[in-house]
Amino acid sequence: MAGYIESKSEITKRLRRVEGQIRGLQRMVESDTYCIDILTQVSATTRALQAVALELLDEHMNHCLVTAVGVGGAEADAKLQEASAAIARLLRS
Repeated sequence: MAGYIESKSEITKRLRRVEGQIRGLQRMVESDTYCIDILTQVSATTRALQAVALELLDEHMNHCLVTAVGVGGAEADAKLQEASAAIARLLRS
């Protein structure tokens, strides 16, 4: 079971808002909107997507990681490495 199952609805809503922001960006480019205005919207969209990523990471750590640590052993090690790699990817993006 996915760790985000209880917040799936909220995450889906956030992603739909991001999708709307992306469509808005496309319309802005198509209508020759001023560059800085587009960049401002790109920044807002990026922050919204980062918020989704942080929510998913939080859910992963509170569910999947905690469960694996409770079991211990190789599974716990693998989940810790997985979480660390996910955090590193988020920081690079």
